[in-house]
Amino acid sequence: MRSADVPSQTPPPQDPSGLQAFAVLLRHMNAEFNRITHEFAQAQGLHLTDVQALIAILDADQDDAEPGPMTPGRLRKRMNLTSGAVTACLDRLESAGHIHRVRAEDDRRVVHLHYARAGRSAARDYFRPLAEATDTARRRFTADELAVVVRFLAEMNRQLDLVRR
Repeated sequence: MRSADVPSQTPPPQDPSGLQAFAVLLRHMNAEFNRITHEFAQAQGLHLTDVQALIAILDADQDDAEPGPMTPGRLRKRMNLTSGAVTACLDRLESAGHIHRVRAEDDRRVVHLHYARAGRSAARDYFRPLAEATDTARRRFTADELAVVVRFLAEMNRQLDLVRR
């Protein structure tokens, strides 16, 4: 068989809206996100765990269960890491200029984690092609279609949170 005759991806299942079709598409998208994240981590001299921590810090205010600035304790729970592993991760991120720690004014024992301006800039520059690709894909759908996609993704994330507990 010639290479041109070999399909580049798994052929789609018979039912394009069935569970198997979703599983294939979600795995493929997840693999691509992971590849991009690994490349960013390498380019920044970080571990994959460090990048996952950055994402958690960036998205902390969007957390419905516990909105507000990320703290080391909250990060430890979210990422299922030991206190020592979180401290090492935060030390790496802070020395690389990606985050800064700020003591809460009302309780100096509480430390808030903030994405540093330099870190945001590095991430924005690196992930710009992904943002542009996302926007290109988004523009191919109507507002009603996008509302359904957003509803699906929100529900998928909710279900993943339940599975993790």
